[in-house]
Amino acid sequence: MTIKKTVFILTTCFMMYSCATSTDSNPFFSEFKTEFGAPPFDKIKIEHYEPAFKKGIEEQNQNIQAIIDNKQEPDFENTIVALDNSDPILSRVSAIFFNMTDAETTDELTQLSIKIAPVLSEHNDNIYLNQALFKKVNAVYQKKETAKLTTEQSRLLDETYKSFVRSGANLDNQKQARLREINKELSTLGITFSNNILNENNSFKLVVDKKEDLAGLPDWFCESAAQEAKADGKEGKWLFTLHNASRLPFLQYAENRALREKMYKAYINRGNNNDKNDNKKIITQIVSLRLEKAQLLGFDCYSNFVLDNTMAKNSETVMAFLNNLWQYSLPKAKEEAAELQKLMDKEGKNEKLEAWDWWYYTEKLRKEKYNLDEEETKPYFKLENVRQGAFDVAHKLYGITLTPLKNVPVYHPDVEVFEVKDADGSHLGVFYVDYFPRPGKSGGAWMSNYREQHGNIRPLVCNVGSFTKPVGDTPSLLTLDEVETLFHEFGHGLHGLLTKCNYAGISGTNVVRDFVELPSQIMEHWATEPEVLKMYAKHYKTGESMPDSLINKLLKQKTFNQGFMTTELLAAAILDMNLHNLKDVKGLDVVTYEKEAMNKLGLITEIAPRYRTTYFNHIIGGYAAGYYSYLWANVLDSDAFEAFKEHGIFDQKTASLFRSNVLEKGNSEDPMTLYKNFRGAEPKLDAMLKNRGMK
Repeated sequence: MTIKKTVFILTTCFMMYSCATSTDSNPFFSEFKTEFGAPPFDKIKIEHYEPAFKKGIEEQNQNIQAIIDNKQEPDFENTIVALDNSDPILSRVSAIFFNMTDAETTDELTQLSIKIAPVLSEHNDNIYLNQALFKKVNAVYQKKETAKLTTEQSRLLDETYKSFVRSGANLDNQKQARLREINKELSTLGITFSNNILNENNSFKLVVDKKEDLAGLPDWFCESAAQEAKADGKEGKWLFTLHNASRLPFLQYAENRALREKMYKAYINRGNNNDKNDNKKIITQIVSLRLEKAQLLGFDCYSNFVLDNTMAKNSETVMAFLNNLWQYSLPKAKEEAAELQKLMDKEGKNEKLEAWDWWYYTEKLRKEKYNLDEEETKPYFKLENVRQGAFDVAHKLYGITLTPLKNVPVYHPDVEVFEVKDADGSHLGVFYVDYFPRPGKSGGAWMSNYREQHGNIRPLVCNVGSFTKPVGDTPSLLTLDEVETLFHEFGHGLHGLLTKCNYAGISGTNVVRDFVELPSQIMEHWATEPEVLKMYAKHYKTGESMPDSLINKLLKQKTFNQGFMTTELLAAAILDMNLHNLKDVKGLDVVTYEKEAMNKLGLITEIAPRYRTTYFNHIIGGYAAGYYSYLWANVLDSDAFEAFKEHGIFDQKTASLFRSNVLEKGNSEDPMTLYKNFRGAEPKLDAMLKNRGMK
């Protein structure tokens, strides 16, 4: 559930080789000549990427040199705006390439990303360590108070100046040279780390050849596993994988405890098997290099470097926030563990609750306490209906419509495309969805852009997920967690689609990390509102709406298992902070360090951090010292949704306030200012604790 920014300056990125691709035939060399400027996926080939990156770098270098050579006095337009608009080709190719390396990668694309990483890292450093360019930017910044800039212009100027300083523009030559080396190393290490996890996900195959070992598993799930086995050349058997849509139902329903343990341990030991995909050394190098980078830039640790540019501002604030929540969540999780143990004791097997038992006995307890089985709700959560439900919520709130586009090129048959229009019929953007798991796709779900909004240029936004696939004649039927994930990512999508900023650098989701999850997480609240469930939760066979009795069961169990869910998330957030709070990494053994950190917290053995160090992709892909953002934003979204509950969940005035102060504003103002403009006050913790059953 993340934002994946495709701008080259972030995490992924290669050595150029000569390629016989003519200028005329490379689609990246000019604006896409398609309706809405949609990417011509049917024409893009792997051999187009490198020449486009090379030409894009050349183009941006020329544009930057033009800024430097301009004899006019530096001002906002000829320096800041010119820099913001300096990379048209590079933006086009980066947006497509880095989405493909996550959503539809191949060995060739992976190798290419490793080759290009140091080149893009060097190009980024060449911009932000360019003293002549920084002199121009600084000249504009020093005149900020007298320049009569708008709020948005002032914000872009601040962000641009800060980017140079945070990239080392004020360092001496020796420190800048070392910073360049660090950035190059980090760019390739991150790709290798993530690729190792993808390899681990794809390599593990739990093959079942005895029907009795399927005991407890739903029929649809067994049928899906049989199809997976057949596709893998193992007809007559059943194949289960580590992808969420396979692993989680297996842990929830499989009666075979030994197989549950095998599945669970394979998942939590990814990147920690002392083989070619091992990530221990890589993550240690990354943490070490990040610390060195932070100290070069004048910070005591990497977390304070990152957080200096967020709502939280520093590590002390974040740790106080997380430790405060821990006091609520851990006791709740212990209560839940005790309940599950009692349920196990009733079976008379004399077994102690282990981590691989949690999902299985949680489902049993859910049925016992609420007479609710997930198999009872799934028939009402047909993917297409859920998606339409999210679209209908957006329509009722903001008046927008999403209409299928049939003739837009896509990179895979699973991808669907929609045109987004405002209430007055004006074009807002194009929205792509890609919902099913496959070997070339990273796990999880995310939102990204194929084109950023700025001025009259409207955005091209995508949502990517790994939801339950259709099986035979049965359509994709989602779990409640998948339903909320779909709404979540669509919330990110709305943030990208409804933005109304003049400059790409601060539009849409280009906001600080601990604010970016507000638009996504607030959308989750609508997913289970009774009024909304009546709109979209219809039985896939009969078309009947979900009955009130089932809706009531769903609502009654909303805080069920929240101790576990909050604790595993908090544990991962604290682990992330601990790693990046380190001021000395000599002799760091990440596995031992993680164990000691969790023991110090008092984390019970039945729960592991949601992400362990060796497969913590979030802290590689932009959430380093930032995983706390999901909980920080949960305070915001819970408090914000209270405004809708106070006035009506589809109240037009409240929706208009949220759209105009949050969704449209991007990073054009300070995020807390934007929030207070919407809510009238800073957020309170109460609503979040209540929603999680801790108050």
